[in-house]
Amino acid sequence: MNNKDSIAAYHQMAEEIWTQTQGQVDGFVQSVCTAGSLRGNAEALRRHNPQIRIVTVEPSESAVLSGGQAGAHKIDGVGTGFVVPLWQLFAGTSTGGNVIAILRLAEQLGPGATVVTVMCDTGVKYLRKVSAT
Repeated sequence: MNNKDSIAAYHQMAEEIWTQTQGQVDGFVQSVCTAGSLRGNAEALRRHNPQIRIVTVEPSESAVLSGGQAGAHKIDGVGTGFVVPLWQLFAGTSTGGNVIAILRLAEQLGPGATVVTVMCDTGVKYLRKVSAT
């Protein structure tokens, strides 16, 4: 799948988010690997509401998107190499970054705001790292 197809797939995800929230989306938070998820969802959601607040998550130790320097950090990439069963909610550190950012954005937007993120990785790959050290 090329980047154009990937972004188109995320447009479909954004339409589902819009439908499931009944159009009540005030913010969208997503960590970035290739940026396909962030860009695709943001483009489609902003077609419905140009005022939706879009926030990207990146490690403070390597805040390149924010104008900082690249550096070592402990948030691994979002790709797991396999599909995690929908019933299993064992998330990894990049999803943890999304959760922290979504809570901060929800606080800024205030009561009644709806903010959305995507669980972008699984914690399974981290178990191997812990057991190997």
